Amino acid sequence: MNGPLLLVGAVIFICIILNQFLEKITIPSLLIFIVIGMIFGENGIFKIYFNNYEAVNVICSVCLIFIMFYGGFETNIKVARPVLPHAAMMSTLGVAATAGGVALAAHYILSLSWMESFLIGSVISSTDAASVFNILRSKNLALKYHTDSLLEVESGSNDPMSFMLTTVAVAIMAGQVPNVAILLIQQIVMGIFFGILLGWMAVKLLHQDLLPTQQSHTIFLISIMILAYAVPAHFKGNGYLGAYLCGIWIGNANLPQKKYLIHFFDVLTNVAQFQIFFLLGLLVTPVQLPAVLLPALILMAALTFVVRPAVSLLLLGPLKANLSQIAMVSWAGLRGAASIVFAIGAVLSRVPITYNLYNLVFCMVIMSISLQGSFLPWVAKKLDMLDLDSDINFTFNHYQEDSDISFIKIHLDGTHSWYHQTLEELRLPPELLVAMILRKDEIIVPTGQTRLEAGDLMVLAARGFDDREHLVLREIVVENQKQYCNRTLSEIPQMHDNRIILVKRGIDTIIPSGKTQILPGDILIMTKFSPRKMTEKLVENN
Repeated sequence: MNGPLLLVGAVIFICIILNQFLEKITIPSLLIFIVIGMIFGENGIFKIYFNNYEAVNVICSVCLIFIMFYGGFETNIKVARPVLPHAAMMSTLGVAATAGGVALAAHYILSLSWMESFLIGSVISSTDAASVFNILRSKNLALKYHTDSLLEVESGSNDPMSFMLTTVAVAIMAGQVPNVAILLIQQIVMGIFFGILLGWMAVKLLHQDLLPTQQSHTIFLISIMILAYAVPAHFKGNGYLGAYLCGIWIGNANLPQKKYLIHFFDVLTNVAQFQIFFLLGLLVTPVQLPAVLLPALILMAALTFVVRPAVSLLLLGPLKANLSQIAMVSWAGLRGAASIVFAIGAVLSRVPITYNLYNLVFCMVIMSISLQGSFLPWVAKKLDMLDLDSDINFTFNHYQEDSDISFIKIHLDGTHSWYHQTLEELRLPPELLVAMILRKDEIIVPTGQTRLEAGDLMVLAARGFDDREHLVLREIVVENQKQYCNRTLSEIPQMHDNRIILVKRGIDTIIPSGKTQILPGDILIMTKFSPRKMTEKLVENN
């Protein structure tokens, strides 16, 4: 067991360390993890022989549940509402039409059988949520006409349709004769019913205060996410559709402390995405890829330059989308991890096929991410689709959560400079709001004429400052360090970019001055920031 654990630990370590750096490069970061997987593989530097399709299928399928659930959880339905019909058409009829178009190309250009062609088209028919989300967010691509929301909803919701088509194709090629209509209806109905039901139940339970801690909320949602996949799948429904709809229902509800849930799932999903792409790179044998390189190039060219544009025009044109938006949607149809995972499932079914399906789809995904992903910002600029007055984060639920105002409290005594003044006389800046005043057992909703008294507890609200890239807060517990212990703040050397801003002493919080003496047991809150980089960031944002 040590070998697999060592490998998983190394992958997660690499993911976390490289994540911030990879967001700054022009190549999509997910592509880098495929390359890292290939470097670890049997033809790479580390020569790890890994050919366990079953294990990769299980691990990647579980990771896809996390990605599908969080894709729904982050989708802001209010922002996406104007383009929901567009996204629904592209994620259902668009997937079916794409599968048919690729099947035509495979049959007539590569001379493959109809069912083999249909299997390839079904596997590669969906756009990839991980790839689309990753590029839109890392490159800050806010697009006009709600196109960013359209792409997010489409890519997050179209994997179930691709999965269903793949299931049908495999069943027919395996000699079974399923009732396609009944199978599709059952997959859709069970997925929708149980996904929404479990999402509704989760929100109700979270509002009942039955879970005492924030940590239990997180574990509870993980269990709901797993059930949202497993229960529909047990009843022969589409588990991925259930997980996605459950995520949408929960993510768009008002939940206590939602931002902490978002931060947890954000990190977890990022690791899941990187884990999938690493394992897919590790599983592939690069020396076998030249055998499928030409057919993969032909099919990817047909998909990118013919099938996807034709499907986008056919479905979005009647919905009065303009040509620039249609062209943007067409180019942003990135293929990714889901297609390769579905290909693994088809390979494990042992159906006969001319080309190695895993290698074929792997090459197509690499081409899609490399070409479409790398040039997506350039295409958006050329089509004049960039919305410079908007923020891509606005299309995600985490934007609203992280933008909440912060509250602070001030306790007044008879010596406070605000004592016995009215709020109007304080001349507070408009960005700072006195939300309420606690006076003994009375709650006062203040006005400008409210006069402050000794003993008042004021609750003020303002937008919080957050620049995590260039500002870091850390705590230091003072024990017997000569640098801090029993010295005043003025006696402690402080760098211009590393300062003590608060002192916690027991239950008290002290805003220090130069005369404040640091005692054993104190907890120092220190800030470390880069003034030059922060200034550059503020100038850039303004």
